[in-house]
Amino acid sequence: MPQTSPTPSAATILHAEGVSDDEFRAAMSRLAAGVVLITAHEPPLAADGPRGEDVGMTATAFMSVSLDPPLVLVSLRNGSRMDDLLSEQPMWGASVLSESQRHIAGRFAMRGRISDRLLFEDTAYTRGELCGAPLMGGALAVLECRTEQRVEAGDHTLVIGRVLRAGLPSADGGPLTYFRGRYRHLG
Repeated sequence: MPQTSPTPSAATILHAEGVSDDEFRAAMSRLAAGVVLITAHEPPLAADGPRGEDVGMTATAFMSVSLDPPLVLVSLRNGSRMDDLLSEQPMWGASVLSESQRHIAGRFAMRGRISDRLLFEDTAYTRGELCGAPLMGGALAVLECRTEQRVEAGDHTLVIGRVLRAGLPSADGGPLTYFRGRYRHLG
């Protein structure tokens, strides 16, 4: 009788390069990352239609790319609401969250969440003068950006944005970080 191997789960199937999804996730969870709220304003579809909507998402794959010109990069899951919006709307904001803003990070990271309009309803923010996107009050830093380039990378799109304006709304507290699947603060 021929022997058959049990079918491995999708998470343990090795990619051609030899690493499984679980191994990759476990290794990357050991990399501490800052937590940033990416926001954009979706303009109304028609001048006489309903008003536009603010959209937000929590990102930990965010980094400085260049000083001259000032560029940042954010990684967006393909097909996500933010990916779809930023493929059409080049202006967006980034708020570097402080350790006291864990609730904001969690709220905008939820899958199957309520509408973005309700998520912004009781959060303190100002509207970016250039990008029109919400910028969180109490954030350690806020950036207004314009997309310069989009790069397809596997199941994500890397969005490179030129920083048009930077502000430091709060000097209090430390950064909110993400490590081993949880929000943390330096201490």
